[in-house]
Amino acid sequence: MNTKGLLDQLLASGQALLNSQGGGGRIPGAAGGGFQVSDFGKGALTGGALGLLLGNKSLHKLGGGAFKYGSAAALGALAYRAYAEWQQQNRATAPQDAPRTMDRLPAVEVEQHSRGVLQAIVAAAKADGHIDDRERGLIQQELAKLADDAQTRDWLQAEIAKPLDPADVARASSTPELAAEMYLASLMAIDQQNFMEKAYLDELARQLRLPPGLKETLERQVLSPG
Repeated sequence: MNTKGLLDQLLASGQALLNSQGGGGRIPGAAGGGFQVSDFGKGALTGGALGLLLGNKSLHKLGGGAFKYGSAAALGALAYRAYAEWQQQNRATAPQDAPRTMDRLPAVEVEQHSRGVLQAIVAAAKADGHIDDRERGLIQQELAKLADDAQTRDWLQAEIAKPLDPADVARASSTPELAAEMYLASLMAIDQQNFMEKAYLDELARQLRLPPGLKETLERQVLSPG
């Protein structure tokens, strides 16, 4: 599987739109979003897949600068910073080993982390209930065009078709660092002002067993202005 390559494409497409529209524009491909090929150039297909996943939202609603982290490695670096800050603040109770996030792992482990993060994004995108059978089919078609092997396509289709279950998502978090990365990725796909999405996010944090201080630090890294 090559979930890292797909994750990088999706994150890069969000970063491109953020840079071109200052973070407030609607996501191309979303319902009513007015998807234009020129918005992404060669990344237009990826932008369409991202828009179908996230629905009729603006990047501003998704925490403003959340999509400035345009690669799996950049997301890992953000998780590292938040995790290390939490460790520093909780020296008596937090493990003090250096965090092993995506930006600091060998390739085989990066793929595992990327799969968990992508699973988290797909699940978070379903939290507002906007993905019906028709949209599910469109999303599967768009993402299948991006996946470069049959195994990744089959895995993606299964994830999109699953009922929304934060406990199932959390089972992919084999380490505390991966749990932090998955929560960060979920923050990027959630509108904090939407009750259903916020409720899902809170339950996911509980299922991931994130310490309250770490949860708050992760949220501050993504949702704070600048």
